[in-house]
Amino acid sequence: MSSINNIAGASTADLLKQKSKIDGTNSTGGAAFADQLKSALNEVNEFQEEKTQAIADIATGQVKDLHQAALAIGKAETSMKLMLEIRNKALSAYKELGRTQL
Repeated sequence: MSSINNIAGASTADLLKQKSKIDGTNSTGGAAFADQLKSALNEVNEFQEEKTQAIADIATGQVKDLHQAALAIGKAETSMKLMLEIRNKALSAYKELGRTQL
């Protein structure tokens, strides 16, 4: 029971130091966010390229597996919709920050 009384409160600075040690990043995380965003956009772009190739293959009759082509098209459409929703939420948050009084 005495060990419970010896527990001290953790300061915010201590928690941020521990978090940065665990994550292996700095406390801002801006570069990590930019890298994640860039990789997500590259992935969406790859899906769009696969969709374009699948549509071209269907149009020219060179498609080997119609099911795989349909899946590629669906994956590209879904990833594009998700990216657009994320963009809309980010713009909304940015506008809200602009309206914030300091």
